Amino acid sequence: MNWLNWLSDFFTAPDHRSGPDSILHRVSEHLLLSGEALLYAALLAVPLGLLIGYTGRGVTVVTAFAGAARALPTLGLVTLAVLLAGVGDTAVLVPLVALAAPPLLVAAVEGVRGTDPDVRDAARGIGLTHPQVLRQVCLPSAAPTLLAGFRTATVQVIATATVAAYVGLGGLGRYVIDGLATRKYAVTVGGALLVVLLAVAAQLFFALLARFALPPGMRAQRRAR
Repeated sequence: MNWLNWLSDFFTAPDHRSGPDSILHRVSEHLLLSGEALLYAALLAVPLGLLIGYTGRGVTVVTAFAGAARALPTLGLVTLAVLLAGVGDTAVLVPLVALAAPPLLVAAVEGVRGTDPDVRDAARGIGLTHPQVLRQVCLPSAAPTLLAGFRTATVQVIATATVAAYVGLGGLGRYVIDGLATRKYAVTVGGALLVVLLAVAAQLFFALLARFALPPGMRAQRRAR
């Protein structure tokens, strides 16, 4: 089968073992770019989502915004960012942050709204302030939903970060774009496979995180559901 030969050629190529075009280097670039986009998206979306979820104000706006943001064409945003800010990291980070922020925002809102009202009232009854209730009661309760939001955002960003190659940046998109441009389909297939493997690895990471990082009571509650 051709694709098996292509993968063999891709992984055994000397240029892909060391140097600036090596697999390790391209994966590192891809993860760094994805991680930076997720960090900015989390800093913007999670605090806002927690506040909206706690107060209950603006939930309808958040839902509408999240739906509209998911419909934005990533490549179109990249092109617009290049025209406005020039070629550079900003041209890719802007659309990636716009892609990652909606699921994080919705997850934060829904996670806090899912907190048992009686528990919140009891916390207020023993003298906790609103920030303390949000931090000590609502945030732990929202953790499973937040993790699900991070998993969705991470997979989407990893899959979409290949657009960085369109503006001359690195990452696994270099294999996909350069392979298509030069008709080296082995490089294209190998790069696409690496993107898929990274996305699957992210899914497994968050599954393990949800299983072992959450408190035992929350894990039992998720199993019951």
